[in-house]
Amino acid sequence: MSLSMHRDLSNDNNKVQMDNGKYVRYTPEQVEALERVYSECPKPSSLRRQQLIRECPILSNIEPKQIKVWFQNRRCREKQRKEASRLQSVNRKLTAMNKLLMEENDRLQKQVSHLVYENGYMKQQLHTGSATTTDNNSCESVVMSGQHQQQQNPTPQHPQRDANNPAGLLAIAEETLAEFLSKATGTAVDWVQMIGMKPGPDSIGIVAVSRNCSGVAARACGLVSLEPTKIAEILKDRPSWFRDCRCLDVLSVIPTGNGGTIELIYMQTFAPTTLAAARDFWTLRYTTSLEDGSLVVCERSLTSSTGGPTGPPTSNFIRAEMLPSGFLIRPCDGGGSIIHIVDHVDLDVWSVPEVLRPLYESSKILAQKMTIAALRHIRQIAQETSGEIQYGGGRQPAVLRTFSQRLCRGFNDAVNGFADDGWSLLGSDGVEDVTIMINSSPGKFLGSQYNTSMFPSFGGGVLCAKASMLLQNVPPALLVRFLREHRSEWADYGVDTYSAACLKASPYAVPSARPGGFPSSQVILPLAHTVEHEEFLEVVRLEGHAFTPEDVALTRDMYLLQLCSGIDENAVGACAQLVFAPIDESFADDAPLLPSGFRVIPLDPKTDGPGASRTLDLASALEVGPGSNRSAADGDANNYNLRSVLTIAFQFTFENHLRDNVASMARHYVRSVVGSVQRVAMAIAPSRLNSNMGPNSLPGSPEALTLAHWICRSYRIHTGGELLRADSQAGESLLKQLWHHSDAILCCSLKTNASPVFTFANQAGLDMLETTLVALQDIMLDKILDEAGRKILCSEFSKIMEQGFAYLPAGICVSSMGRPASYEQAVAWKVLNDDEENHCLAFVFTNWCFV
Repeated sequence: MSLSMHRDLSNDNNKVQMDNGKYVRYTPEQVEALERVYSECPKPSSLRRQQLIRECPILSNIEPKQIKVWFQNRRCREKQRKEASRLQSVNRKLTAMNKLLMEENDRLQKQVSHLVYENGYMKQQLHTGSATTTDNNSCESVVMSGQHQQQQNPTPQHPQRDANNPAGLLAIAEETLAEFLSKATGTAVDWVQMIGMKPGPDSIGIVAVSRNCSGVAARACGLVSLEPTKIAEILKDRPSWFRDCRCLDVLSVIPTGNGGTIELIYMQTFAPTTLAAARDFWTLRYTTSLEDGSLVVCERSLTSSTGGPTGPPTSNFIRAEMLPSGFLIRPCDGGGSIIHIVDHVDLDVWSVPEVLRPLYESSKILAQKMTIAALRHIRQIAQETSGEIQYGGGRQPAVLRTFSQRLCRGFNDAVNGFADDGWSLLGSDGVEDVTIMINSSPGKFLGSQYNTSMFPSFGGGVLCAKASMLLQNVPPALLVRFLREHRSEWADYGVDTYSAACLKASPYAVPSARPGGFPSSQVILPLAHTVEHEEFLEVVRLEGHAFTPEDVALTRDMYLLQLCSGIDENAVGACAQLVFAPIDESFADDAPLLPSGFRVIPLDPKTDGPGASRTLDLASALEVGPGSNRSAADGDANNYNLRSVLTIAFQFTFENHLRDNVASMARHYVRSVVGSVQRVAMAIAPSRLNSNMGPNSLPGSPEALTLAHWICRSYRIHTGGELLRADSQAGESLLKQLWHHSDAILCCSLKTNASPVFTFANQAGLDMLETTLVALQDIMLDKILDEAGRKILCSEFSKIMEQGFAYLPAGICVSSMGRPASYEQAVAWKVLNDDEENHCLAFVFTNWCFV
């Protein structure tokens, strides 16, 4: 019988063949049928498998259990293939990274050898006491190799260098190439690895900053899965990735005999704040290939000292110098490229006020703004090309990148207000804290196609109100995160009703309010983010509510396109920014954008003492001397001294006949925002900085004093212990001690039909929730507790209501910023008023810390 069955199956190709009863062999036709089903549904249900057998006669003699096994094996093989492909990719990355690290190690060994040799030579010179100018020159020649001597000290034996002599320009280009390579792969610059930038197959690369060199310099090496020519094309388009680049004009292109090209370039860059002039560069860019197949794009400024043609000076700009910089792109085995990026500039630091000089003499800031930005941009495009990044909203990656670029550029235009874009200064009201600029013909920077949709036929323009201030002891990332999460904390929704009504015709008029209503809550809808999540593009929906019953018909939600960057607290020297622009519900790809927002740039801590004050108008900081008042928190500069510059710019549209009204409204609005941000900055500063705050800084009202008394008295009644020290009696001393208590003390509403909402917190409680007293009232109790904490509270709630208190075990709560904080124990108790009625529910979280 067994032989007969085997003979019948071997003669029928549509049936399953068995081998000794252990394995099932499928015919090609059967495999093809199963593969078709697998492509549609890799994991079919039992009913789907039975249906497959009924619908496909070729599979009629296969048992459902056997088909289930086939699909299991097929999924396993697919998983193995994907894992093998992933491991091969990781192996290629590790091999390339290993090569890169070995080269970096060789470079560091050469640098150490040079330093040791130089140290020995200097010791010998000091010992003999015969060091002379000649000896110093000899020292330099000994320390530097002959190749480096030629690269860094070129002799004036080249052809005459002028714009009409290509041979002279080629000589400058070759010198630029040699000096750039000595920085990219040699020891021409003393590089120090940037803190927090660890190399690895999935990291951005090896990032270093200069030490003890002229100007500021940064260097990065990394792996990119793109071909060298594609990378060079992307990097040469500097405005697409360098957010501070206003324009780049290639004025002349000269081919060279070795197959390269020389370009004469004029570039303008934006100023990061309102209190410093923008920079421009006149450079020579040289693109060529090396003998090993590497592609090089190097660049340097043309000045009288370099012997090349110098560009004419430009008004409103300060000429900066680009020292030999560029990109070395080497092809990798198996695809992709290893790229070395060097940025070396002299930004004329002495032309800016002293308080701003760290922005122009910090290699860390240069690394974040240019070097790392270039590498991240290439990696972003590489992952978009490979399809690794998923985007929402049905938008193409290039379109979303364009939105980000337009938001940044529009905000930079507002901060700088260049005259050649049509901006002019509007007279002030006698107080110089807010600058008002107007643009009656904004077509140049907005685009003429936007004018018809943004302005009425009888004329209008754009008005910008902006201000800058110095922040002390406020982490930029934390401040921007707070501004993003708690818009109601700083946005002034009570803008003058008449002014708002005047702007009703344009949906782009007011960046934070709608006529007829004000937003009470926001919903953030993510659109896209960069590879390392350092930048987020999102749509914010602000829900509108009417001021009066008559305005209900006018109420509608408002939408903002928002860009948030630099909110990673571990990023060294990174600028934090929140930029947004009103959009309508259609949100077309070419929608007009009028950006407003905030930019916070960290300053390196000063070594000669703390700043003038915690938060103040930066313009006044430039005028005050060493004798100016200092806050109590600035007493110990060694304890904590983080300074940053905050720039605020808000744009509004106006009709010509209402220009003065809009200017008055804008000035009032921005002053209100500045005041709110100052209060927020004070509130979110680390609690150790607020230890000397007096009672006037507390929530000082009779209600606050009464609540403090109720909290402490109820704790004593229910638990039998003392919440505060026994020497605290009542009044302001009681409130002050409660406010500065080291444990987080919070009160929430006591409701049975709704989630409890927080009504009060001491300073430690605000720090734990990363919020302020005003924004605290938007936070619900169940939102800060994790699932285990909510279960415990629910089980103990009846005990709290009957007994008056309960001890809760250690757990985790979540701040308003989404950060988890652990605590060793929590106590919950009922707070009773003077009539012994339930007033609220209080909590104390002991020994809490962020995890």
